[in-house]
Amino acid sequence: MLTRKTRPVLLPSERELVGELVRNLFAAMEAFGGVGLAANQAGVPLRVAVIRIPPKEGPGVQLVLVNPEIISGEGSQTGEEGCLSFPGLFLKIKRFNKVKVRSFNERGLPVEINADGFLARALQHEIDHLDGKVFTQRLSLLARLRLKPRLARLKKEWLR
Repeated sequence: MLTRKTRPVLLPSERELVGELVRNLFAAMEAFGGVGLAANQAGVPLRVAVIRIPPKEGPGVQLVLVNPEIISGEGSQTGEEGCLSFPGLFLKIKRFNKVKVRSFNERGLPVEINADGFLARALQHEIDHLDGKVFTQRLSLLARLRLKPRLARLKKEWLR
């Protein structure tokens, strides 16, 4: 499921479905201590994701993304990322520092999000999921080859 591109939500006909899905995604994300979750991580092949970044020094962020797309990106940042689909795995991943994202919210209204820093990273991570990509694919070939034995060990542990 994680390696397949999700299908767009048909608005407005599937809007009610989105409401229940969003509630479930936020609940699952919080239960596992994440800041973002894409629908396909929960087994639903729809182009929906949620992000909640708790407040630290200012207002927190809570976003519902329906059919999101990155329309521009600039600069770069490299930082540690984790993923609820890879518990316990944290990797340094290079991403755009700033992004502009077009999406719809849970009510089906269009939104445009300009983000930088950690929020830009979270948006890119979740949209990658919706495009059928996982964060390990952002590593160089050599880094992925070095990571392979560790992923095999983690997979064994997860399946216990």
